[in-house]
Amino acid sequence: MAHKKEALKEGCYGDEVRDHILEFAENGGYEAIPEDERDKWFTRFKFWGLFHQRDGQESYFMMRLTNSSGILEPNQLRAIAEVARDYATGPVENPEFGNGWVDYTTRQSIQLHWLTLEDVPEIWETLEAVGVSSRSAGGDTMRNISGTALHGKVEEYVESGPLLEKFQNELRDDDALANMPRKFNISVTGSKSGCAQDSINDIGFEPARKEIDVSGEAGGSSDESDGGEAVRGFNVRIGGGLGGRQPRAATPLDVFVTPEQAYEVGRGFVELYHDHGGRTNRSKNRARFFAEEWGMEKIRETLQEEYVDFELHRAGEDFREEYTYNAGKPTDAGKHDHVGVYDQKQEGFKYVGLNVPVGRMPAEDAIELADLADEYGSGELRLTRRQNPVVVDVHEDDLEDLLAEPLLSEYQPEPSPFERGAMACTGTEFCSIALTETKARMARMLRWLNENVDLPDDVEKIKMHYSGCTADCGQAMTADIGLQGMRARKNGEMVEAFDIGVGGGIGEEPSFVEWVQQRVPADEAPGAIRNLLEAFAAHRKAGQTFRQWVEATATEQLIEFCEPEETDFEAPYMDDAKQSWYPFAETESAAAATEETAAPSDD
Repeated sequence: MAHKKEALKEGCYGDEVRDHILEFAENGGYEAIPEDERDKWFTRFKFWGLFHQRDGQESYFMMRLTNSSGILEPNQLRAIAEVARDYATGPVENPEFGNGWVDYTTRQSIQLHWLTLEDVPEIWETLEAVGVSSRSAGGDTMRNISGTALHGKVEEYVESGPLLEKFQNELRDDDALANMPRKFNISVTGSKSGCAQDSINDIGFEPARKEIDVSGEAGGSSDESDGGEAVRGFNVRIGGGLGGRQPRAATPLDVFVTPEQAYEVGRGFVELYHDHGGRTNRSKNRARFFAEEWGMEKIRETLQEEYVDFELHRAGEDFREEYTYNAGKPTDAGKHDHVGVYDQKQEGFKYVGLNVPVGRMPAEDAIELADLADEYGSGELRLTRRQNPVVVDVHEDDLEDLLAEPLLSEYQPEPSPFERGAMACTGTEFCSIALTETKARMARMLRWLNENVDLPDDVEKIKMHYSGCTADCGQAMTADIGLQGMRARKNGEMVEAFDIGVGGGIGEEPSFVEWVQQRVPADEAPGAIRNLLEAFAAHRKAGQTFRQWVEATATEQLIEFCEPEETDFEAPYMDDAKQSWYPFAETESAAAATEETAAPSDD
């Protein structure tokens, strides 16, 4: 039997949902939606990027935007920030961030909170006038496509921009494929840094090369090289993803595609999953479980027989050993993020990556950033998978003046190791399945760590990712130090808590964190992290990164090093969310967190 959400989507999903949103907006907004139909319509609204916020925040919505591979063209950030200023304001101020801000996401896009349905038509009009859309930004569909963040601005082994554009314009815009079994993530990496993180996506394209016949013909059933020329293209991986404490690294499909063939193979797998993916158990119908169930051989054969019109090549030589993005390698091995000042391939020009520690920026700051991009660059910005914006096309003669701007002292291109490595999901502030507050707590914790932990001079980053639950939207599974929200009892009271894991990362061989402490009360977690980092500083070998040290250290020792401890860290909002500043209502999901159960992946 199909899951109940399939029935909710039946009859109305995809592009036609927009007309209903506009109708509700014009006839009273939230109150115009019949109470007994709200679950149905909220499920449908997600396709257009509208998510109803958590219980206690009735009538307020989050809007997720979509911009393939993080490109924000001139004037787009300004329009988004003006919408945040004018419409994304709630009934209370966040104690860390005030009211009216943008959240940069881990899929190179932006989301806005505290919107009312009545304002959506004007918001869409403002955003779409500059080419920004919320279509296909949520729900059971193809989400924002991640790609090499600086494609077109840096040298790539294989150019990814044309493929990303084709996926955006021809595949994601195809309404016939709007209703997928679950959300579906596409990634295209053109550079050897691996910054699009192909290994944690439903389908990922990684740079590769292969000797093939110049005519493009494959070399027989084994596809051995026949002495043809070396061709640049992509190897294909499928079935990666996080969430539910069941992460999977994408598996090689043993397929190499030329840039001209890549779209057809990508579309073929989307259609195959659309046609055959499960629609019953939502905790098991992500593409990673589908890939595991079918196996690579069956999927490759089915693609060849039913979805692709040319003979598939076997995989070519990849460059994963050169991946440095969140790979746990020393800094001198290559870029591990996009924070800082770097050369563009255009002679005389630089790009400047700003650091936004938990991905949240007040609207006024975002408007100022758009102004600086106009003044010192081309006006274009790029967003990265680490919740950070990048100013591009800065002439070297203007670089010093840009770096002297006050905004760049707030969002520094040379931040502390903790700020540089921090990411955080939405948390209980808005998310109904989250178990802990995240962004304000992480902001406080970063300041405390800066003041209380000394790292060796050669340690420039500690990747610390915080997810409010096991859905892992904050990608805790791929961090040096991963934090996942839980609940625990302390002094007879239920309090917010963390599970603490270590040793995650992407790179050549993706690894997921090993959990060394569980259900640590929120006021004891900073002490545990300090103790762990002091042990790292004391026991590491010269030049060893945190991930390398974890891999070389016995689990029993790591558990001992990561000893929870009360400190002078002030931990507000920890008492089962009852001291939170935002409107809040108790939900069953919060109570369920006291059991060994996994939250579903983000819908």
